[in-house]
Amino acid sequence: MELEFSATAIEWRGPAPFVFVPVPPDESELIHDSARELTYGWGAIPVEATVGGTTFTTSLFPREGRYLLPLKVAVQRAEGVGLGDEVAVRMRFGR
Repeated sequence: MELEFSATAIEWRGPAPFVFVPVPPDESELIHDSARELTYGWGAIPVEATVGGTTFTTSLFPREGRYLLPLKVAVQRAEGVGLGDEVAVRMRFGR
C-alpha cells in the first residue's frame, strides 16, 4: 500500500525527533483498517517515506485516532523542513 498526502509539521513531546507530520484523517482510517497486517507491535507501523528528495525508513505512531510520521533530524536538515511547514509525503508500508 502507498499513500501520498500533505500536512503541517507539528511538535509532539514523544520520542525524538519531536517533529512529526500528522497523517490526515482519511488516510489514517485506511491505515487503521490495515493495521493488524502492518504493525510489528504497540500499534507502530513500519514505513518507507519520501519527503522532497529524501527517502527514509521509520514507523508511524498512533495518536488520538490518527497516525504521526516522525521526521528524522537528517530529513529535516536535508529538506529544510521545520515546525509549521507544509510537508508533502509519499509513504510505502511494510518492513
